[in-house]
Amino acid sequence: MPAGTIRYWAAAKAAAGTAEEPYAAATLEEALDAVRERHPGELSRVLQRCSFLIDGDPVGTRSHETVRLAEGGTVEVLPPFAGG
Repeated sequence: MPAGTIRYWAAAKAAAGTAEEPYAAATLEEALDAVRERHPGELSRVLQRCSFLIDGDPVGTRSHETVRLAEGGTVEVLPPFAGG
């Protein structure tokens, strides 16, 4: 199973209580399910409004179950930013 890093920004960082943490997941959906289990509550609500970058590429409207994660990859969790 691929392992990498999830990086949280702004409100996601505050809700997670950390700037980053490891993932061990084959898809974005699996990684986010694990995040929701580790951080129930506010982070789960924030994730509903976030955009995601996988190794610098936007996920956009693709289904999270189809987005494959790579060994050593990075998932950026980007909540909406004021003014941007």
